[in-house]
Amino acid sequence: MLDIALSGELEQASPVTRRRKPDLEIWGGVECTVARIADAYRDLAVESGHWDRPEDLDAIAALGIRTLRYPLLWEHVAPQRPDQTDWRWQDERLTRLRRLRIEPIAGLLHHGSGPRYTDLLDPQFPELLAAYAEQVARRYPDVMMYTPVNEPLTTARFSALYGLWYPHHKDAGSFLRALFNECYGTVLAMRRIRRVTPLAKLVQTEDLGKTFSTALLRRQAEYENERRWLSLDLLCGRVDRAHGWFSEFLRAGVPETRLRNIIDDPCPPDIIGINYYLSTDRFLDQHCHQYPQCSWGGNGIYSYADIEAVRIASSDLTVGVAHRLREAWERYRLPLAVTEVHNGCTREEQLRWLVEVYESVSALPREGIDLRAMTVWALIGSLDWHAMLTRRDGHYECGLFDIRCLDQPRPTLLAKATASLVKTGSFDHPTLDGPGWWHRDMRYYRAHNGAAQRTRPGGQRRLLITGATGTLGRAFARLCDLRGLAHDLTSRAELEIAEQASVQAALARYRPWAVINTAGYVRVPDAEREPERCFRENAEGAATLAAECARLGIPLVTYSSDLVFDGRLGRPYVEDDKTCPTCVYGASKAEAEGRVLLAHPASLVLRTSAFFGPWDPHNFVFHTLRALAAGDTWRASTDCTVSPTYVPDLVNSTLDLLVDGETGIWHLANRGAVSWGELARKVAERGGFDPSRVALDEPAGAPACTVLASSRGSVMPTLDSALDRFFSETEVNWAAEPAPPSR
Repeated sequence: MLDIALSGELEQASPVTRRRKPDLEIWGGVECTVARIADAYRDLAVESGHWDRPEDLDAIAALGIRTLRYPLLWEHVAPQRPDQTDWRWQDERLTRLRRLRIEPIAGLLHHGSGPRYTDLLDPQFPELLAAYAEQVARRYPDVMMYTPVNEPLTTARFSALYGLWYPHHKDAGSFLRALFNECYGTVLAMRRIRRVTPLAKLVQTEDLGKTFSTALLRRQAEYENERRWLSLDLLCGRVDRAHGWFSEFLRAGVPETRLRNIIDDPCPPDIIGINYYLSTDRFLDQHCHQYPQCSWGGNGIYSYADIEAVRIASSDLTVGVAHRLREAWERYRLPLAVTEVHNGCTREEQLRWLVEVYESVSALPREGIDLRAMTVWALIGSLDWHAMLTRRDGHYECGLFDIRCLDQPRPTLLAKATASLVKTGSFDHPTLDGPGWWHRDMRYYRAHNGAAQRTRPGGQRRLLITGATGTLGRAFARLCDLRGLAHDLTSRAELEIAEQASVQAALARYRPWAVINTAGYVRVPDAEREPERCFRENAEGAATLAAECARLGIPLVTYSSDLVFDGRLGRPYVEDDKTCPTCVYGASKAEAEGRVLLAHPASLVLRTSAFFGPWDPHNFVFHTLRALAAGDTWRASTDCTVSPTYVPDLVNSTLDLLVDGETGIWHLANRGAVSWGELARKVAERGGFDPSRVALDEPAGAPACTVLASSRGSVMPTLDSALDRFFSETEVNWAAEPAPPSR
């Protein structure tokens, strides 16, 4: 029987943390890539806003982090000419780091090819880099740790073998020349740095992912597994005539005199830093049709899929950072660190990965391995790494801090976890009871016989979700399943939120760690005829639930609406704007907000607007598509501008804010303001219909605007992104449904 073993820490490391004195130092890192793509540069320090926020360093220091991978990048200081430098930003930041007692690991190139006057294939690149490194050392003689080139092997692959980054070559010879230039440049840089600072240390980062394969592709896997050591072998002076790649470097055009220069006077790292992700270890399989097309490739002999090894059910895979650390230790016997730990996923999955890696590597010193630290990476998040920076999608992966907030980056659950790991070596949260996606069956691309899915002994702490028959309640259940969050979804028969006895009984029965209330009266027009029922279900029920949750100290999430506003403000509404409803439904929600926050001030109250989603047909987007599919003209008004909200985005953002421990009123809606008529035409165009078949009803008076903006943070994707995903994710065939009456 095939079963996932992962031969090590991914199977053995429990997400259950233990209270103990920290035995592993926690470092931090700021994503700071400056990558050239064609004639344009991506500068993530600028794009993330960190360039203009020196106070980010104060927030990092408050976590207890005292060592930080930090950019002193060549492209920033001398972008036009080697002798034209501007150190103002670097001077200010290093002064602040000294005051905060944070020791920098100075990065000189981070996935970059250098300023415009050089590149990775320039024969003068090593000397130019070394000259810049000496300038850094002379200006900052107290900087003791350096990474002249981050991940040289990875950067050479993406720049000169895969063609994604400058200089965009796609051949093995260019790859080897680029790699050698990076490593030789590192050797020369450290020699020049040590003229100024003799005790300066080289912290050399690299991705040492291992490749596994089917039997047919074993030779390809062996080739890649030999190649993964090349940068460190070069620095350690191992690529001599007895080395299998020595002749390959010569054939690629690398001068033998330079190779011998490193052999005779090597520059072994003082610390080998291993960057490890869930996608680091790979598996090659010639059965391409079993995997996504984006993973298909080949070597000129065979076509194959190249996919994440954690997605393969096999007992032969030794997957995990602890295995890569052991291999590096056995090969080099040099001090080690994990220099990047990051998971671009939902918040609880990020936490599970962080804690699991910490748990797994903390045991290595007891094996005699000299492991110095684990680095929490992308402290303020990263942008567009889903596309390797080749597109400007604005795709943001949150880190310890969320930069989408207006005033300053907002600490997430990961910040709390990191501070706790720094201080005590442990951290606990209910979401750690469940396994990460890389342990669940959902990870597999192809059928398998089933593997055990780990949970904490004693079971998982659970969420309680009200509103089992509603769109939002069902969406929460679906996405909690996807995110590995144990939950109970209750109907009115199991929990009547407006009855205190029912609420008390349900909370005693389910014992949730948090409650998400999606129940309530939702028929806006009917509320004018049933005001008492609307207020009972929306205001009294929410207040009763809040009071009981407050009594038990249980976090509560509940929902409000854009209809608490009258639409006459003349601009989008933010959280602090005074409510002014004009309908019974809006008045019931406004009263609910006040009563909930009075009864339970730590509640999270979310205003949202105009649902649409892929899993049920009861929304404006589906109605539009059905009418058009039936051949009808669809009428829609332009008398009100709204914030359409994609249900999956709403649910995921809600769960992230809940897990982060956020409270108070937040506005959650997709970024983008449209009238109902404009929305209908956008939907028609994406659905393949003529937008002119949507007839626009002109407003009789001044148009209203109930658009929701936020003064706390715009954490939702754009409306255009949501509409694109709606058409790829929808599970309802609108053409098969009867068309509703025109709006």
